[in-house]
Amino acid sequence: MEASDRSALVSEEGKNSKSVQCGRCGSTVLNAGAAQFAERQLFLPSMQKKTSLGDSGQKGDGDGDLLTDHWLVEDMYTFENVGFTKDVGNIKYLICADCEIGPIGWHCLEDKKSFYVALDRVKHV
Repeated sequence: MEASDRSALVSEEGKNSKSVQCGRCGSTVLNAGAAQFAERQLFLPSMQKKTSLGDSGQKGDGDGDLLTDHWLVEDMYTFENVGFTKDVGNIKYLICADCEIGPIGWHCLEDKKSFYVALDRVKHV
């Protein structure tokens, strides 16, 4: 994501200036100001329904994207609407709780305070 595009989404405090919504159904995932912008390189499998995420989606299958720009949430109760896949190794993927499309984000089970939502996998309104 270009810095000029990012400035429209990230406030001076480094938080999301717009609400974050599911790109498919429009359900609100995060309210404005709820998450911190973070750059971290994470692999997310290609977008699909929840039922197929638990079976594949391991880093070795190569079908997905290496994404860098994320919203970082430190408490899972900050989310307005998010679901989690079954464990894939030590990772749970974040999905839209309404339409179950995803993954829109990533959570490592070893780090209880880091939930990442990829900017490229959601829309901002």
